[in-house]
Amino acid sequence: MEPGNRTSILGFLLLGFSQDSKHQPLVFGLFLLMLVVTVLGNLLIILAIGSHARLHTPMYFFLSNLSLADICFISTTIPKMLQDIKTQSYSITFAGCITQMYFFMVFGGMDTLLTWMAYDRFVAICHPLHYPVIMNPRLCSLLVLVSWCISLSCALIQTLLMLRLSFCTRWVAAHFYCELAQVLVLACSDTFINYTLLYVVTAVLGFVPLSGILFSYMRIVSSILKIPSTGGRYKAFSTCGSHLTVVSLFYGTGLGVYLSSDASSSSWKGMVASVMYTVVTPMLNPFIYSLRNTDIKRALQSLLGFTLHVQ
Repeated sequence: MEPGNRTSILGFLLLGFSQDSKHQPLVFGLFLLMLVVTVLGNLLIILAIGSHARLHTPMYFFLSNLSLADICFISTTIPKMLQDIKTQSYSITFAGCITQMYFFMVFGGMDTLLTWMAYDRFVAICHPLHYPVIMNPRLCSLLVLVSWCISLSCALIQTLLMLRLSFCTRWVAAHFYCELAQVLVLACSDTFINYTLLYVVTAVLGFVPLSGILFSYMRIVSSILKIPSTGGRYKAFSTCGSHLTVVSLFYGTGLGVYLSSDASSSSWKGMVASVMYTVVTPMLNPFIYSLRNTDIKRALQSLLGFTLHVQ
């Protein structure tokens, strides 16, 4: 097939959950609720950490940045989907699709912060005497900056490579947002470079950070098992429980979206996996960290008590 002209395509149709019209009010209400819960929950975490001096530590510094990234992450997809359901118009312009794709990859890539949080736990448990020296504010700021640079660079390169593609007659995507792999299927020009880069970026932002997390926890478990008292081992493990839960949820669903053959062969299963990755995980993060963390719970109680008092 002779490649078409990229300028000939005005946009895409994102069918998403539009096939089942009778359930659309339920879908709209459910996703609106999850959006509100995610934004408010993560915003409360940020405000609680910022207003409580005891939480001005490296771990909570990374957590506040993760909460900010989660707010931005869900805001790149769900508001557009809600607008589509409300207006019954599921179209998105080519420029809008590329823009959504770029910011989705930027904020999605910021979950490399989970790696720095694992490193923080590794230093705190395995090298407690050197912790204040190693995890100094300068290093923490530098690690967050590295996450931003990696994420921005990977997203920019993939977006620029999308601009070289031609899209001919196929312009309907069975998804609720412009997901890179789904849009690549619609291209009628050679996508070998794009897919190669996709797998490289998946390794850089997926397998490499996950390997660092697993290595950190192998060292952590080895150190904890050397603690003689049961109470001491439990206390050390409890400081890692929330982080491990978030890591399992994020990487399990995120890598499943790109690597699962079921998600690629079935549009419905692919969308469900994407919902888990893009919506459910950011929504659950505040609950996971607050329910299992006494300091966060106290800070939230103090913050909400102050707010109610003001009102």
